[in-house]
Amino acid sequence: MNRPTHTSADTRRDLPESPYLAAAGGRKPRRIPVWFMRQAGRSLPEYRALRAHHDMLSACFDAELVCEITLQPVRRHDVDAAILFSDIVVPLLGAGIDLDIVAGVGPVIESPVRTAADVAAIKPLERQRVQPISNAVSLLVSALGDVPLIGFAGAPFTLASYLIEGGPSRHHARTKAMMLADPDSWHALMEKLTDITVGFLRVQLDAGVDAIQVFDSWAGTLSLANYRAYVQPHSARIFAALAEYGVPMTHFGVGTAELLGAMSEVGATVVGVDWRTSLADAAARVEPGTALQGNLDPVVLLAGWPVVERAARAVVDDGRRAVDAGAAGHVFNLGHGVLPETDPAVLTDLVSLVHSL
Repeated sequence: MNRPTHTSADTRRDLPESPYLAAAGGRKPRRIPVWFMRQAGRSLPEYRALRAHHDMLSACFDAELVCEITLQPVRRHDVDAAILFSDIVVPLLGAGIDLDIVAGVGPVIESPVRTAADVAAIKPLERQRVQPISNAVSLLVSALGDVPLIGFAGAPFTLASYLIEGGPSRHHARTKAMMLADPDSWHALMEKLTDITVGFLRVQLDAGVDAIQVFDSWAGTLSLANYRAYVQPHSARIFAALAEYGVPMTHFGVGTAELLGAMSEVGATVVGVDWRTSLADAAARVEPGTALQGNLDPVVLLAGWPVVERAARAVVDDGRRAVDAGAAGHVFNLGHGVLPETDPAVLTDLVSLVHSL
């Protein structure tokens, strides 16, 4: 089957004044760009009002609803980028895998993948299954004006963990046991998930997203040696496959201080940093010419404005030190997603503060 022609640099939106695209692309922005992981979510009353009538998966496949939810934090907070409202398991549905998102639990897989036969049964992504996501991107590109849109997907290791564990896991024990005990099945699974991830990101890029972020949320559970042996080659194939689009590509994980160098070797232009590592230290660990994103602790937003302001100023100062130390740029973000109990007014004030610095 022929792959659709991708949206070229000539036909993608031209956003030369975007602070986010400048910083993520290694150019000097006119102000420090800021956006938040999970900025479209339960911290917003308008989001909760919409979601009261739609379960998570149906919301992810309703193009007009995806568009509205994605736009909500842009309208409210004046962030420098929108990120497509979706869920990390959406491409698995696009490959025909039975799952549900259970309130208070997260993704639950109907039939966990634990044997070579289970791996062999996984089918490729079918683009028509995720056509609503393409439609949502098209709507957003028209609606966002001069605000860039970030597409995203989960990295193969994090998707594999959901499939093998059958849902969220604290220790990822089954996942790591399969990885170590049956490397042939492991790599076969990772190859399939890499293809699914590349296909899902191509759907978004072909529809016009301006940047992408790959979330390897659970990679921090791995040692550096195991990351290099069992995960890095597959993640690298994602970024190599998508480099032709010429857009900023961010690689993010949680608890990945010891992996930052390896995560930056896969071809990403930006590496996300959580709050456990200073941006200046991260700059010394990543590949030369890599921009950094982060890294305010989300819990700080619950501690009152004086604490928020002090911590935000420290992150901005740290970002400047990182750039002085060789980082290609700094995108202000949290070190993980916005917590549901966060006061949205604090986020709005935080954006204004960062823009003023």
